Amino acid sequence: MLKKNEIWVGLVLGLILPMIGFGIFYGIFAYLDRADAVSNIGLGEDFRLRTIGIVSIALNAILLNRKNKRRRTRTMRGIVIATFIYIIVWLVYFGDTVLNAVQ
Repeated sequence: MLKKNEIWVGLVLGLILPMIGFGIFYGIFAYLDRADAVSNIGLGEDFRLRTIGIVSIALNAILLNRKNKRRRTRTMRGIVIATFIYIIVWLVYFGDTVLNAVQ
């Protein structure tokens, strides 16, 4: 099923992988926070959430690299479309905070 070189396969993979990565990273940081192993001193109120989000989106680069090695160009297009969707959502959600911090 996933060996098809189709855009919809890339869309599904590109949408699911960042969600799974976000859940894993969020769980790790929640555990470290409960164990008092991390500090929020000097960081913005949503710094951790922004960072986890962008790192989760970047997981699609690993997926793109794997599909590029197998020459699955249509699947790669689907992954790129899903990545752009996530980037737009991230910018809508955090763009005001990030852009106002620069001023």
